[in-house]
Amino acid sequence: MNIQTQALLLEDPELATVWNHLRHLESAQPRFARALRDTIDQLLNGEDTGRYDWNSLYKTEKTHAGTLVEIKLQREFRFDDGIDMDYRIADIDVDCKYSQQFGAWMIPPEARGHLCLLVWANDEKSLWSAGVFRVRDEWLNSGNNRDLKLTVKAQHRDKIAWLWRDAELPENVLLHMDPADRATVFAMKSGQARLNELFRRVQNRRIGRNVIRTVAQQKDYMKRVRGNGGSRSALRKEGFLIMGDYESHRRVAAELGVPVPLEGEFVSTRVVEVGPQDTRRSAMLDARLWARARDDEAPMPGPSLPSHTE
Repeated sequence: MNIQTQALLLEDPELATVWNHLRHLESAQPRFARALRDTIDQLLNGEDTGRYDWNSLYKTEKTHAGTLVEIKLQREFRFDDGIDMDYRIADIDVDCKYSQQFGAWMIPPEARGHLCLLVWANDEKSLWSAGVFRVRDEWLNSGNNRDLKLTVKAQHRDKIAWLWRDAELPENVLLHMDPADRATVFAMKSGQARLNELFRRVQNRRIGRNVIRTVAQQKDYMKRVRGNGGSRSALRKEGFLIMGDYESHRRVAAELGVPVPLEGEFVSTRVVEVGPQDTRRSAMLDARLWARARDDEAPMPGPSLPSHTE
């Protein structure tokens, strides 16, 4: 907590109560991040549209984002309905405002005097922020749109008591991958072939389920990842391991030194068999030792992953 936030909490007991309540919710930060990731993914609707870029949304869809964020957060944290504002948090009314452009929160006139939960997320930067703000006239720009909605003056954004500032938003892999690799993935004719190419080209990075849905564009997208004909079995002969969020898979990822999949995520990596003298981080699979392959090492059939019950 910085000095400015400390001062705001001391000056405004209600703000301090709400701020502390939100900060101390169980696993609050990752749950906030996941709600924002899910909101953006819901708007993109990649399974039906193939979209992965916020800029491809229609204006009406972008406008709807704020309502979706409000709903997602209420469902995630089970906030009570407010009396005059969106939520009732720690027995205090709190409005919720989201903007994809930092500082562009549109605050309605009826929120004057109330607390606002201000939320920002940017898919291109993979960052998000959330803070609590007391709505005061002297800290606002005058409303100049039809609804007379107000924005926070730039010089008074220091009046926002940040809960999390520039926190990591789960990555939109399709948006951030190499454009040539992305084009190659989408050039494949079938959903299975596109997924196989995705796992070849996006290694050692967390890949969320929405990416899988967008690439597969099939209702049974999860079947296309697993063994028995999915990417996991198809790429095994090339030495690829595709680890999911099972605890046994997470353990293998940690042993290999690759990002550990979080809930609903996958991580692909190519491995080679190594001897005990090899200094690379390694995992014992199928009674043999395996490590991440270097680019100059030829592909070889890989091991099987432990079952999710192990």
